[in-house]
Amino acid sequence: MKKIIGYFFQGLLYVAPLGLTFYAIFLLFNLVDGLIQRYLEAWIKVHIPGLGIVIIFLFISFLGLIGGTIIASPIKRAIDKVLERAPLFKLIYSSVRDLLSAFVGKEKKFTQPVLVKVNTISELEKVGFLTQEDLNSIGIKDKVAVYFPHSYNFSGEMFIVPSEHVRPLDMAPTDAMKFVVSGGVALS
Repeated sequence: MKKIIGYFFQGLLYVAPLGLTFYAIFLLFNLVDGLIQRYLEAWIKVHIPGLGIVIIFLFISFLGLIGGTIIASPIKRAIDKVLERAPLFKLIYSSVRDLLSAFVGKEKKFTQPVLVKVNTISELEKVGFLTQEDLNSIGIKDKVAVYFPHSYNFSGEMFIVPSEHVRPLDMAPTDAMKFVVSGGVALS
C-alpha cells in the first residue's frame, strides 16, 4: 500500500502542473473570449469559439500601431494630462503604466539580473533586477536601486543597496525572473 501511495504522488507530480496549466489557460481563454463573444453572437448570429480573443488581440495590436505613430502622441499626452490631475487615478494609472513599460515597453527596466548580498554576516544573497544605477538625482550616492520579485507571486519590493553588494548575473532576464518567481525551482 505504501508503494502504491508513493506511485500516486509521483504521478501527481507529473500530472498536476500540466493539468493546472491547462486549466488556467482554459479559464483565461473563456474569460477573455467571453468579454466580446456575446456581442459577436448577437451581431453575426453564430458562436465561433476564440473569435473574441482574435478580435481583442487585433484591437489591442491596432491600438499599439496607432499609439506608436505621431498622430497618437498628442492624444496620449492629453489622456496622461487628464489622468495626472485626478489623485486616485494618477496613482493607479502611473503605477500600472510604469510597471508594464518596465516589462514590455521600449524602455525595459528589468534587463540586468543581479545577485545582491543582503546580509554580510551570513553571506545571504538574493536575486533581483537592477533598475537604477545612478541615484544622485534623489540625493543618494554610491547606491543602486534593485527590484526583488517575490517567489510564487507577482509582486515584489525595491531596495536601495550599496553598489559594492551588487554583482551582475550572466543569465537572461526572463530566466532570472522565472528562477525567482518559481522559488528557485525552475533553472534552465
